[in-house]
Amino acid sequence: MRPSALPNCCAPPNGPPAQSVIPSSPEAPAQARRYVRDVLRADDTPVSDDQLADVLLVVSELVTNAYRYGTEPGDSVLVKVLSTDDRIRVEVHDPRRKRPYMRNESGERARGRGLHIVDELAARWGTDDREFGKAVWVEVTR
Repeated sequence: MRPSALPNCCAPPNGPPAQSVIPSSPEAPAQARRYVRDVLRADDTPVSDDQLADVLLVVSELVTNAYRYGTEPGDSVLVKVLSTDDRIRVEVHDPRRKRPYMRNESGERARGRGLHIVDELAARWGTDDREFGKAVWVEVTR
């Protein structure tokens, strides 16, 4: 995780985070991207097309990891979106405690680049344990 001078993100003053439960399936990343896009387009603070693209790519990577490595058939993932004037925080919750890790880069593998992408685009990211699983979160500056 890249260190950052940003303080912890908190819920916006107008209420709790937007959240959606998405069934764990190969379609989950696309469903999560649509959901996050809709939330951010309705937000009071506009998001640029470039920022939106970065957030949606990060969401896709995190939900793909949750689907592949954090769930079993019949499980779901929870996607939360918290927005402030200076950043967007997305959390992806899944029922497994196993933490994600960045693999060494390799030109021979088709997988294993997702967290490298997240690390490049995020101001910061990390993993928090939950009572039933974990939450992988990312913050992208506006």
